[in-house]
Amino acid sequence: MSTDLSKNATERPEPLRAEVKGSIPSWLQGTLLRNGPGLFSVGDTRYDHWFDGMSIMHSFNFKDGEVTHRSRFLRSDTYKANMAANRIVVSEMGTMAYPDPSKNFIVKAITFLNHTVPDFTDNGGSNFIKYGDEYFATSETNYIRKIDPVTLETQDKVDYMKYLPVNLVSSHPHYDKEGSAYNLGTSVAEKGKTKYILFKVPAVAQTGKNVPALKNVQVICTLPCRSLLTPSYYHSFGMTENYFIFIEQPFKLDILKMATAYMRGVNWASCLKFCPEENTLIHLIDRKTGKEVDTKYYTGAMVVYHHVNAFEDDGHVIFDVIAYKDNSLYEMFYLSKLKEATKHLDESYSKPSYKRFALPVQSSKVSPVGENQVKLKYTTASAVKEKEGKLICQAEVLCEGLELPRINYDLNGKKHRFVYGCCVEESALSKQIGKFDTETKEVTHWSEDNCWPSEPVFIPRPNGECEDDGVILTSVINSNPDQLNFILVLDAKTFKEVARGYLNTELHKDMHGYFIPQ
Repeated sequence: MSTDLSKNATERPEPLRAEVKGSIPSWLQGTLLRNGPGLFSVGDTRYDHWFDGMSIMHSFNFKDGEVTHRSRFLRSDTYKANMAANRIVVSEMGTMAYPDPSKNFIVKAITFLNHTVPDFTDNGGSNFIKYGDEYFATSETNYIRKIDPVTLETQDKVDYMKYLPVNLVSSHPHYDKEGSAYNLGTSVAEKGKTKYILFKVPAVAQTGKNVPALKNVQVICTLPCRSLLTPSYYHSFGMTENYFIFIEQPFKLDILKMATAYMRGVNWASCLKFCPEENTLIHLIDRKTGKEVDTKYYTGAMVVYHHVNAFEDDGHVIFDVIAYKDNSLYEMFYLSKLKEATKHLDESYSKPSYKRFALPVQSSKVSPVGENQVKLKYTTASAVKEKEGKLICQAEVLCEGLELPRINYDLNGKKHRFVYGCCVEESALSKQIGKFDTETKEVTHWSEDNCWPSEPVFIPRPNGECEDDGVILTSVINSNPDQLNFILVLDAKTFKEVARGYLNTELHKDMHGYFIPQ
């Protein structure tokens, strides 16, 4: 059995109680939000890429052993414009929208100008972000949409550019114990410079209630881009107690090509280029000073979307990432290719590697060239000194075929043992999830015939006794005939099922989720 990933979703905004089999732990109280593309065609027009589909949000509310579901489309300006025109009129990264052929020259000329200096979409279909006490649906543009986390109603449209000069922003922020958020954005050719900006949004507003959290944004540091008109693409970054880790990889966005993409009849995604002959620069930034450490770290060409975690140990910063050898993953999610991938294996599939890097914070000035400066016993990751004093880093590969990694976030920035993720050894479309033990290198799996689980999210048990004391939540598309979709609850220690909630409604393949405890 296969599932049609290009089928338009149907929303169900009214709460629907699940039929629970098993026993949901009484301590599990809160709401799991999930976000992903849900509308792939409007009128006679269709999106070309799965990431481009208009956002549909899902919520699963857990209370007193019961679970209630609802879903709703994000009413973005993109959604409203497309629906009003009954065609796709707002371009996305992998789909360029062209005017109705019947429109006059003036309309076509305005459309062209809008694409030369693009005003990006507000179709926030990748993840959710919490700034202050507010929740936002986000993609990676300068627009985010405030949402009601209970009803999933769409609220204010927020433009990062009103608060700091960023055209692109990561959809994977970090949070500290106080609830402050840290994020990373790219400022393109602002005052003649292209740079990366690390910023903090404090948890508590400094100027009273009803003030947007972003109004209190603080710039931590700015990093110049290696190339003025080709900034690196990134999807996430790392954070420890004292450092930020930013990977400036040779997977780049060509700004000049973007400006002419519409005229050339190509999409913006075609302006992303991977340069395998170039190295990857790893930035290590001191959180207290906002300055990069003196040592320069390099590694070979790679493409990273997701950081797993990072931590400090005996003068080193260790960080784990899911890395690819090229940029073919994006290509696999064109809807024409996905249709084939659900039927048979893609021979060109490049599975990811779980890599661990170790960065000596202070490189010894007296050590000889060619010496490995990593002194940790539990990793084979190396950092070898070169003539100019820079360090060439080689990662230890802990495992392969794991994506959408999640950890017990209470250990974010600290040494972790367990990682939960989607198993993608044979295809980017996961049919099983796994628990990876970084010490034993063992993977424990959950799967069921003809079922498609989402990114697994770890929820810690209050006052839990160990790292994996909690549950895993994953929404599951069930493509077996006459069977219902369900939300699955696993014991995180054993990775065995403790409960599931059957739902007589649609669920959809999505991207990322956020749990709001109650």
